[in-house]
Amino acid sequence: MKKFSYISGINYMKFLVIVLVFLSSNSAYTQMKIIDNLKYVDPQIGGVAPFLEPTKTRIHLPNSMVRMYPDRKDYKDDQIKSFPLTTRKHRSDPLFSLLPVSGNVPENLVPISAWDQELEIAHPYYYSTWLEDFNITLEFSPGEKTGFYRFNYGDKELRKLFLKKLNGVDWQLNEDGSLTGTESFEGMKAYAYGVFDVKGDFTQVKTGKNSTNSWITWNNTELKQVNFKYGISFISIEQAKNNLEKEIPNWDFEKVKNNAKDKWSNVLNQIEVEGGTEAHRRSFYTALYRSYERMINITEEGKYYSNYDKKIHKGEQNFYSDDWVWDTFLALHPLRYILQPDMESDMIASYVRMYQQSGWMPQFPQIHGDVPPMNGFHSTIMILDAYRKGIKNFDINVAYEAMKKNALEGTMVPWRLGAASPLDKLALKLGYFPALHPGETETEPLVDSFEKRQAVAVTLAQSYDDWALAQLAKDLGKEQDYEYFSKTAKNYKNLYWKEKGFFMPKDAAGNWINIDPKFDGGMGGRDYYDENNGWTYLWNVQQDILGLQKLMGGRDTFEARLDRMFREDLGRSVYALNAKFPDFTGIVGQFSMGNEPSFHIPYLYNLTKSPWKTQKRTRMLLNTWFKDNIFGIPGDEDGGGMSAFVVFSSMGFYPITPGIPIYTIGSPLFSKIKINLPNGKVFAINAPNCSEKNKYIQKASLNGKNLEGPWFTHEDLVNGGTLELEMGSYPNKTWGTSEESIPQIFKTSN
Repeated sequence: MKKFSYISGINYMKFLVIVLVFLSSNSAYTQMKIIDNLKYVDPQIGGVAPFLEPTKTRIHLPNSMVRMYPDRKDYKDDQIKSFPLTTRKHRSDPLFSLLPVSGNVPENLVPISAWDQELEIAHPYYYSTWLEDFNITLEFSPGEKTGFYRFNYGDKELRKLFLKKLNGVDWQLNEDGSLTGTESFEGMKAYAYGVFDVKGDFTQVKTGKNSTNSWITWNNTELKQVNFKYGISFISIEQAKNNLEKEIPNWDFEKVKNNAKDKWSNVLNQIEVEGGTEAHRRSFYTALYRSYERMINITEEGKYYSNYDKKIHKGEQNFYSDDWVWDTFLALHPLRYILQPDMESDMIASYVRMYQQSGWMPQFPQIHGDVPPMNGFHSTIMILDAYRKGIKNFDINVAYEAMKKNALEGTMVPWRLGAASPLDKLALKLGYFPALHPGETETEPLVDSFEKRQAVAVTLAQSYDDWALAQLAKDLGKEQDYEYFSKTAKNYKNLYWKEKGFFMPKDAAGNWINIDPKFDGGMGGRDYYDENNGWTYLWNVQQDILGLQKLMGGRDTFEARLDRMFREDLGRSVYALNAKFPDFTGIVGQFSMGNEPSFHIPYLYNLTKSPWKTQKRTRMLLNTWFKDNIFGIPGDEDGGGMSAFVVFSSMGFYPITPGIPIYTIGSPLFSKIKINLPNGKVFAINAPNCSEKNKYIQKASLNGKNLEGPWFTHEDLVNGGTLELEMGSYPNKTWGTSEESIPQIFKTSN
């Protein structure tokens, strides 16, 4: 055996050093390093809304019951009212609000404090801000059903905590030093149980006939910090205490913070990207974080309270609430079918149980019950989409029963719940929702005086919903139902006025109502459309895109109309448009990026002779309207509805028709995307030459097989594989253009 000499050992060590230096500078090695994508998340993106509602600086765990945010108007507002222990629904409605103060603040007044934007620290797992009026630095980290506050006092004034009285909240400081609260809202109650690491004195001051201010005071002016941890429950105070003791048994703030950080890292690192700009990564991962705000899991130690039947349930699947299907069925639920299918199964099962508990399949299920915003029964589409993508841990037969009941017995009148009205029955007979002429008096008492009939939008929504019901009937072998709902799914054709080239309203006698589809219909176009004008609703036939092409006169006319929409002048000043269509935001020509019905429109070019225009449009829209700053959302973000569009589009593909398990390809922002699937497999997108300039696909392949068009299936994705995209700075105007490249399911699903 050859002996190992001292000299050869030195040479060997030199060789190792050289190799390590080379590898550390080599890009391939650098790419192998694990990057925690959490660092790219900025909860303050979109914190100022140039148009509608700003995003909240919301701190929480993924899909958790506790969601905290500083209660202020937006990022510009230099005063914070308070900090909630949680919120009961997306966007607002805090529960159990508090504010630490110092000094001799009058106890009969409600305190408020200025803050400093540059001193605020906001991560999904940790929040800190300086309260200027009281020289207090507040910190917070979340648990699932718990939270941990730290109040750091910077002066030697009296230390106090204001407990805000909202919605009939009843605060009580108990003999053992624990703080309990019960707050009533929307016919149900929330419960809080909290403890301090320093005992304080509790006082209440009457401020009016039915109002009281509650305070906790620490008379030790040398006290530097007060820690407060708490649990939340919708079952009882005792359950809130159990939640706290289970999740945060000790006074270790850093442990809570690190645990929250780990949970966020796990979900955000499920998608890994390379290439792209820092700005793109910030926008992308912030959008991914926002896709995990809701639905929220309200199951507590194996049981949950449902206000749908006002009972406590035990031994069931996790129960989720807080959703707006009109906003979320398009992209947010489809994103979860990929990333969190087990959780999505529980969410769909929750919908089914809500039907069993209340008698109706909900559309906007909140913690306290279903609410009636918008129009349509789009939970029908959501459930079909889930079922066809392998989400099956729920009772599909009960789900179908609920969907059918909604379609045949429920009202389609916007912003209303319950049984069908005479207007609904007339619409069923006519094959379209009848509209009123301008100035005509409403005859149906159920119609909301502001929301109006939305006759065209409702007809289009019903057509999509009934298409989904027909498709599920077919999948379940219910042939008679399939035949019936396949016919009603065609009702959208009854409102296409060929000479005008738009979906237009008809009265109950079958007469066209000649309006300007760009601007008529009152506030938000609600007499005929909904929040958007006729240009948006022209494309609201996702379930039968090829049928829509035929209505328009073919592929060429369809493409020309798409081009025209992105170029069409408003025909009036922007402020005149905004005054009447405040939701019509993120405008490009007559296209509105800031509202959900528009999300699929840029992808429609993939069914024309110019798929490259989808690549051009989606890149432009992402780069224009989703910047990584406080103005980075072009409309209402809607709790993940819009953010999921950003996630999909940034990865370069999109679920163009929920209910059809097909994805269509756009233009990725990153040169490599790796989706780590829950089944242990990986779906990767490689676009090695991708850059801001190189946005056009020259050719594509999936698992080594050439793709003739911009399509792949959900099965392709969840089975794992690699999508290869060769990118260039100019479009390949021949790739994906033939009608033969369009998936057969689009041709046969109607």
